[in-house]
Amino acid sequence: MKSFSPTLILCLVSVGCAVEQSASNADIEPFVRWLLDDDERLENVRFAEVAEAVSSFKVLPVDTKKAVDAAMLRHLQASLDAMLLELAKPENPIHGVGRVNEISRHIEDFLLIRLNAAEAYECSIPANATGRTQRSGYPDLRLVHTASERVFYIDPKVYKLGSETSSFRSFYFEPKLETNKILDNASHLIVGIAHSGKLEGRWHLDAWKVIDLINFRVRLKAEFQSSNRELYRDDAVLGESQ
Repeated sequence: MKSFSPTLILCLVSVGCAVEQSASNADIEPFVRWLLDDDERLENVRFAEVAEAVSSFKVLPVDTKKAVDAAMLRHLQASLDAMLLELAKPENPIHGVGRVNEISRHIEDFLLIRLNAAEAYECSIPANATGRTQRSGYPDLRLVHTASERVFYIDPKVYKLGSETSSFRSFYFEPKLETNKILDNASHLIVGIAHSGKLEGRWHLDAWKVIDLINFRVRLKAEFQSSNRELYRDDAVLGESQ
């Protein structure tokens, strides 16, 4: 399994962002050649290094020996306990959604309000690099300890109870410049919410886990993609049925 230096990651991210802004051969050719030489994959990369290369901000470990970190973690954990209780109520709107991927928005909305309610904290949807608040993309929530300005980025994810060892892809991060939402030196946390399905008209959220991404590893599989709008352009059609 290959590992890569932060310098190489920064170069790759820079090339990727250049391709996003300008589609000239000079930008694309070295990137494509690298992909071909490396079997189209970038394996075993620390997410922290990728995030730092994209944003220029540090990814910090959570240190529970520090009072502020410990307090922030307790606040998050208490909010997650409250979430399980609140979303289990029969009258909660979460039970009206039909698909599991619609659950996340209810979880995010509850945590946003609950985490922001405490006097010592501010929780918000992160703004992107242009200053616009953006719900889509990583991360979902930005929790700030106001006195110290310590930041936790929080990204809730729902998963099937018992699937913790599954190899199914569940984490995605797309490096962008204008829509980058990592704008602080911060700790990055995944909040995993385990569910056991919808039974008798009610979603069952069973447990939570808070994961520190400081040593989390990711891989890149590159692909070029487009849409029907580009594929079926009038000027490219050679013929069609009458």
